[in-house]
Amino acid sequence: MPIYKAPLEDIRFLLNEVIGAGELAKLPGYAEATPDAMDSVLEEAAKICEEVLFPLNQSGDEEGCHFNNGVVTTPKGFRDAYKTFRESGWTGLSCKTEFGGQGLPLLLNFVVDELVCSANLSFGMYPGLSHGAYNAIDIHASDELKKRYLPKLVDGSWTGTMCLTEPQCGTDLGLIRTKADPQPDGSVKITGTKIFISAGEHDLSDNIIHLVLARLPDAPAGIRGISLFLVPKFLPKPDGSVGTRNAVACGSIEHKMGIKGSATCVINFDNATGWLVGRAHKGMSAMFTMMNEARLAVGLQGLGIAEVAYQNGVAYARDRLQGRALTGPKFPDKPADPIIVHPDVRRNLLLSRSLTEGCRALAYWIGRELDISIKHPDESVREDAEDLVALMIPIIKSFLTDTGFQVANIAMQVYGGHGYIRDNGVEQFSRDARITQIYEGTNGVQALDLVGRKMAEDYGRLLRQFFHPVADFMAAEKNNPALAEMLPYFMSAYGKLQMSTLTVGTRGFSNPDEAGAAATDYLTLFAYVAVGYMWLRMAKVAAEKLPTAGDRAPFYDAKLKTARFYFNKVLPQVNALNLAILSGAKPVMDFPAEAF
Repeated sequence: MPIYKAPLEDIRFLLNEVIGAGELAKLPGYAEATPDAMDSVLEEAAKICEEVLFPLNQSGDEEGCHFNNGVVTTPKGFRDAYKTFRESGWTGLSCKTEFGGQGLPLLLNFVVDELVCSANLSFGMYPGLSHGAYNAIDIHASDELKKRYLPKLVDGSWTGTMCLTEPQCGTDLGLIRTKADPQPDGSVKITGTKIFISAGEHDLSDNIIHLVLARLPDAPAGIRGISLFLVPKFLPKPDGSVGTRNAVACGSIEHKMGIKGSATCVINFDNATGWLVGRAHKGMSAMFTMMNEARLAVGLQGLGIAEVAYQNGVAYARDRLQGRALTGPKFPDKPADPIIVHPDVRRNLLLSRSLTEGCRALAYWIGRELDISIKHPDESVREDAEDLVALMIPIIKSFLTDTGFQVANIAMQVYGGHGYIRDNGVEQFSRDARITQIYEGTNGVQALDLVGRKMAEDYGRLLRQFFHPVADFMAAEKNNPALAEMLPYFMSAYGKLQMSTLTVGTRGFSNPDEAGAAATDYLTLFAYVAVGYMWLRMAKVAAEKLPTAGDRAPFYDAKLKTARFYFNKVLPQVNALNLAILSGAKPVMDFPAEAF
């Protein structure tokens, strides 16, 4: 049976000692978000994830969702778990108090999301989509729609979805055909079919609020003609309770490789009543509010899977007896040594650990910056933080999900043949992780976003929000003996990132195929450097604390050893990626299409 324990010690280290999460309490509206208060929240989050959600993960995968004549039933235990989750206030953790939320930092929500995704990714899809819908409505909808729908989304009695994809279009949303016909009372009638709608129909909540992309009759062609509409499953009564059924129906659910406890639906709208969110023909700007949050949330899904997969790989490697250590028996009293003594098993585990802990640090740093971008009283500080978040969104989404899938597969490898067997649970992590690299924009699309939009914006304005603080850190720590072994590796990698940035930017300006062919390699290179920067920050703190750490000395010592592994064994991949980028687009684009 698989195991999971929330990594609270590592989380506290990052929040309190590395990224300074306690500083958030100084921001307007966050006075109650002290380190002690946030720690209490995380203790409770750990309990519900370990004791309520994780025990349903494997059984939910085996049972899956059921579809019967338009009705979707979630796996056994999900309804009760959601009731507990909702009544405990987790659906409104970072939502505004005026709508019934707790008003706590988004960073704290980041951390809880990671724990939920480790414990039960399928379950986490239901409240996760709702939070994205909450944000889009809060930022773009009319006061009337906010008043009617946000309190219900915040308390979790209603849930939300994001309805973009149609049978003929996914990434290219300019091909959307769903129609919106205006009505005399100010509403619209929505007609069309949406596919791959996560949590589109289920039995967890009283109502489901669909945010739907559609075209008004006077819409211009392409992406500029899309509007966003709010379409509830049930039309609310004047008192806010659930009223008559809207013309929204689930046509089927998908039979998927993973996240089987999450209902992925075909949703049919047949003259369904809806209301415009934001301005006509400006639906993509409103939907991007939801999509950007979703991309960060998907990155946390990858991180959550990586953590639980790593924990299970370590547990198995400690217990499984197989062969003897190459330098002689380490446990001569046993018939064989545990496989954790073997160099390649240790390499796999350290690779998993260094990537998982590094990605966690990167995600939490960006979560902190997200709060600053919204709450800081200084406009210039908010703008700088917003630029950094915008730059890092495609990196967080892509690299953390690639890492989740990689670490899940490493756990299977550590288990050997036993990892391929359903009973042991680790093969589920691989299946669940695989979708994270695809939805909310495939990782290739994220790479194109990075090189095509984020890199070029305002002559590199966004890039400066990463390059400048990293350069300042290197200058400040160049004589720090604790980093003397690691900093040269990082400085070399940072130089490769600068070189690759210049190469991709210059070549891509004259030939877009150059940027497109290099995009994925460039994003991955950038991510390795970004994670390396976080490892430098973690190593600096660990080295400072270690001499007087007492009982915590093993924790800090492990941090330093993991950092050394990252800089010696992982970061050098930057060199190969840089060479691939320098080779240009010709090896990719010269191959004739008809020869494939």
